[in-house]
Amino acid sequence: MDVLIHAVVGLHIIGIAALLGGFMTQMKAMGKGEARMVPAMLHGALTMLVTGMALVGLNQAQGYTLDTFKIGVKLAFLIVILGLVYVKRDDEKVEAAAFGTVGALTVANIFIALLWT
Repeated sequence: MDVLIHAVVGLHIIGIAALLGGFMTQMKAMGKGEARMVPAMLHGALTMLVTGMALVGLNQAQGYTLDTFKIGVKLAFLIVILGLVYVKRDDEKVEAAAFGTVGALTVANIFIALLWT
């Protein structure tokens, strides 16, 4: 079961890499006011959601203690990210505030995962 959990963690990291990578590729365009939500951002956020739920279930099945408040905060951030990316996915240009919010919440999500013990 631990091998499965580690494999799902790997997929979760791939999801966050896609989301953050999509954001980073558009940062220069954000300075010009021409940023857009690329498909990688949507797919990365969805991957994070699915694998995150799987990780919670797998860890509970193993009987591990989970910090449900931390998971709730990360889920809330991810839902805001996913909502913004989904709603703005077809726009040719996205406001810098909405685009910056996605990037800030993504980075915050990473630091919550790493530093909140």
